[in-house]
Amino acid sequence: MKIGIDIRTLMDAHYSGVSEFTFNLLTNLFAIDKENQYKIYYNSGKDISAHLPKFNQPNVKLIYTSYPNKIFNYLFLKIFKYPKIDQLLDVDLFFMPHIGFIALSGKTRNIITIHDLSFLRYPKVFSLRKNFWHKMVNAKKLVNEFDEVVAVSHHTKKDLVEICKVKPEKIKVIHLGIGEDLKVKEKDDERLNQIKTKYSLPDKFILFLGTVEPRKNIEGVMRAFELYRKENSGTEIKLVIAGARGWKSESIYKLWERSEYKNDIYFIGYVDRKDKVYLYNLASIFVYPSFYEGFGFPPLEAMACGLPTITSYNSSLAEVVADAAILVDPFNIQEISTAMSQLLSNQLLYNKYKDGGLIRAKDFTWQKTAEGYLGLFNGK
Repeated sequence: MKIGIDIRTLMDAHYSGVSEFTFNLLTNLFAIDKENQYKIYYNSGKDISAHLPKFNQPNVKLIYTSYPNKIFNYLFLKIFKYPKIDQLLDVDLFFMPHIGFIALSGKTRNIITIHDLSFLRYPKVFSLRKNFWHKMVNAKKLVNEFDEVVAVSHHTKKDLVEICKVKPEKIKVIHLGIGEDLKVKEKDDERLNQIKTKYSLPDKFILFLGTVEPRKNIEGVMRAFELYRKENSGTEIKLVIAGARGWKSESIYKLWERSEYKNDIYFIGYVDRKDKVYLYNLASIFVYPSFYEGFGFPPLEAMACGLPTITSYNSSLAEVVADAAILVDPFNIQEISTAMSQLLSNQLLYNKYKDGGLIRAKDFTWQKTAEGYLGLFNGK
């Protein structure tokens, strides 16, 4: 079977959730499938080949077009419905790992993955530019045009049925995975000190990792940290916020500027993928009280590194972490602060969530995810 895959999510220099998913899925899919023929496709008006991943398997062929992206998306695909990407690639099945502009013939079996519907649930937390993009893509219409839909969690499936009116029978839930490199490091690993120096990290810190944007509830994290410090005056623990700056982040940085604990709150920016495992291993606890997630990589990644985790009981997060993390109300600052205090002051509780997190994280592997997609592609 000839399978076409849209890899436009891999065109960014810095990977985030969706690009991480696409890269890891394809890496593992190509490792286990030697039978099907894959044609991976992207379009770019600029030469981006230097930072595209190299898939060198004999059954994988890269195909690209070189139109300026805005003209290609808004004029060709949106208005003229041209080119029909599945026909351009000459495939039996076409797979999109994320929503985006697309034109298809309707003659080829097609599958799309939906990661979350936050842009429909909470449009106010997105920038005008991002909301315009989502409006032009028209996800509600788009997702119903596909033959099959993959949801990354049962929560996302529920949202697809409720918001987009997708028939439940055409939605398959396939959980995402986490990398094998995410694990507990030995204390004498020299890279730990190298990463500590690279990012100017304090000796003891609470960690948040994610894009700096309103949906991630970073203001809540800072306020909970301030409350924790006030209620535990003897502690010198710091707060490290890691992640690229996202949309509508101005209020987050303004809150930081006004904080009486500003010098104890570190914004370290985007963290290289290969460095994340060391950052998790250096931290004392992980806190991620996001308002909404379709899946939520960071809590699982932290747990895989033996880092006791606090996260929200809402959206998909409780589904993913189960009882292996402390679940809190993301709107309740006192509750988040209390959870910090409990983990940092109670060694038995700390060890319980450390051990439970390690066990839970083992359930989520990219090989298992790839096997789920390969079964779907093969009609199983």
